[in-house]
Amino acid sequence: MSDLPQVPEAEPGNWTLSIRRFIERRIPLAHLLPSRQPYWVGSWVYVFGAVAIAALVMVIATGVVLVFFGPQWWHVSDAGHFVNAMHFWSVQVFFVFMVLHLWGQYFAAGWRDGRAPTWAVGVVIFAVSVVATFTGYIAQQNFDAQWIAINAKDAMNAVGVGAFFNVLNFGQMYGLHVMFFPILVVTLVAVHVVLVRVKGVVKPLEAPEAEPPTEQEPQP
Repeated sequence: MSDLPQVPEAEPGNWTLSIRRFIERRIPLAHLLPSRQPYWVGSWVYVFGAVAIAALVMVIATGVVLVFFGPQWWHVSDAGHFVNAMHFWSVQVFFVFMVLHLWGQYFAAGWRDGRAPTWAVGVVIFAVSVVATFTGYIAQQNFDAQWIAINAKDAMNAVGVGAFFNVLNFGQMYGLHVMFFPILVVTLVAVHVVLVRVKGVVKPLEAPEAEPPTEQEPQP
């Protein structure tokens, strides 16, 4: 007999065991950390998604450095210029490959077979990233940022969000860009990856089978 303690049966009101079993049913380890994947996972569409995540990691890493040193550093020093450029071009790579992944999944009908939540989360990630990038342009602390903010305030007021999304308030825009939006984007990306693992990768669209030729009646 084994010396390991026996796990007791579930008791009524045991909420920790209930949560554990709920997670095990919804997110089994066999799906979350699979050892084998179907052949169509090697499609370039999924490679684009992986590159977008890698670019997001670079965006966050360079952004943390910029936050620590401040605008005087990234506008004056050579190292600041380099890190600022890395941050900017990482954002461009992130958007390019995210759009390629998003459109690739759109034309492949990636919402099939119960994967609509996975597709919907991807769309939300794109929308939130657009707003996050907008606040980043305002947070540059240069003439471009001032021009963008002044011209955007009328648009914000026109859609009714200027009362709580004040683009002329640098502190608010900077706080949203370095704290709120990065946490939100990373959380949504994590949810998206978990859904992909749980639901699996959608099968490719199959070509329609050709109809067998019909015999024509001989003409009189």
